[in-house]
Amino acid sequence: MTTKQIPAAQNDAWGFYGTMNEHADAAWPIAMTAVSEATGQPLESVRAFLDSRHGRHFADDVLNQMLVGNDIGQAIDAAVTRWMGWTIGRQTSKDYGIPKGLPYLTGFVIHCEVTDESFEAEAA
Repeated sequence: MTTKQIPAAQNDAWGFYGTMNEHADAAWPIAMTAVSEATGQPLESVRAFLDSRHGRHFADDVLNQMLVGNDIGQAIDAAVTRWMGWTIGRQTSKDYGIPKGLPYLTGFVIHCEVTDESFEAEAA
């Protein structure tokens, strides 16, 4: 049995990791795994999402869940469930090019992967 290596945050001052503050080290691998499992996307794509401004908003949702008494795992699960329950609407589809009706979390993980890859291609 092989275990997938969790990629480290590349944006530890901002994004999910920076927003989670003192909870970041514990929350990062839990969030990486939970988001990957929920969206069916690879860990590198999830890392791009969590490192982005959208990851910062996801972290805000996790922290709000912790404020009402959930532990880190429960808070991340609640945020994943919430973000998977939302769907991409017409305006978001138009603004970001994400297909309308896709679960919000899945759409933004894929969007961040494509955006991250496009920056890498420009730098090469």
